[in-house]
Amino acid sequence: MSSSPLTPARAVWLVARRELNTRVRSKSFVVSTVVIIAIIAAYVGLIYFISQSNAKTTVGLTGQASAVAEQLKATAKGFGEQVETTEVPDAADGEAQLKDDKIDVLVSGAPGSLRVLVKKDLNDAVRGSLDAVVRQQALDAQLAQGGLDPAQVGRTVAEAKVQVSQLEPEDPERGQRLGIAIGLTALLYMSLMIFGMAVAQGVVEEKSSRVVELLLSSVRPWQLLAGKVAGIGIAGLLQVSVITAVALTAATATDQLTLPGGQITGTLVTGVLWYLAGFFTFGTLFAASAALVARQEEVSSVVQPVMFAAILPAVLTFLMLPRDPGNRILEVLSMIPPFAPIIMPARIAMGVAPAWEIVVSVVLTVAGMFAFIRLAGRIYSNAVLRTGGRVKLRDALGAK
Repeated sequence: MSSSPLTPARAVWLVARRELNTRVRSKSFVVSTVVIIAIIAAYVGLIYFISQSNAKTTVGLTGQASAVAEQLKATAKGFGEQVETTEVPDAADGEAQLKDDKIDVLVSGAPGSLRVLVKKDLNDAVRGSLDAVVRQQALDAQLAQGGLDPAQVGRTVAEAKVQVSQLEPEDPERGQRLGIAIGLTALLYMSLMIFGMAVAQGVVEEKSSRVVELLLSSVRPWQLLAGKVAGIGIAGLLQVSVITAVALTAATATDQLTLPGGQITGTLVTGVLWYLAGFFTFGTLFAASAALVARQEEVSSVVQPVMFAAILPAVLTFLMLPRDPGNRILEVLSMIPPFAPIIMPARIAMGVAPAWEIVVSVVLTVAGMFAFIRLAGRIYSNAVLRTGGRVKLRDALGAK
């Protein structure tokens, strides 16, 4: 057996590897990952089914009404509605198909006086399209009676339109960006809370069982704290990466996500970096808070301030980002630790964070992370070996 001294880096790695192996091989880790993936797959499948169900309206045309099929499809497209037409032999057969839900609308009669039969109600876009077809037919008849060419008049009318200029053009990809931003925030928040609590519970477990005394006979307190946070943080990152990969694959395969691949990759890479910064900040604070108590029953109460610091930016992001991506409160908080790792990734995904704000946020977050780690390390070192009652924060900070 080697008698070489344990270097700090190796000591941290040994603790981190132990935590990583313990978490990744646990039943709860595997089950929670599978359950979340199943929920995401079911959600994406449901959205895809609903979008496909509402994607088009099937219109049955009978008799002379069949002549307006192409005109109806073109007009409906202008209303943002996809219409599929099919010819039916007669009105009786069309009514039977309507009852059997084989068609959504039955249209009969002459092109200038169409009659419509529906099962319950008529889609507003389809109604508007059919009204437009009837009006056009009436107009063509009047033009023909006046000796004018309806087709020529139609082209002239179609070419007559206003030119619209926009000072702030609407982003056509806003919905997809918002979906990624909210999803990223939710994943970061849940992972910080779940694995942050795992850090806290692990600290108390080792303290109550006095295993920590054995561990500290081989490694220093800061090495134990850093290794524990790193190991559990990597386990959380692994789970988040698997879930994100599955969600993006499903969304891309069903055409619900059409953003360029480079843009998605860039957002994910920055999300990983923000996750690491956030977890090291919150993870050490969870560990330091837990070191103040010696019983599992006291963990939830002692970590409440840390949990509140994570809940606040997440809730503000969920509430404000969809309505006002450029909200000033989010803008300021996204540059202040420890809120920045939760808010800034969402603002980057939305494309509303200028470069200087990202730079300021990164600098302050890194500085804050080291400050929190140093503070948490001091509390952890002074409190983790104290058994008995709850250690006061003032005593943990003031102890030599």
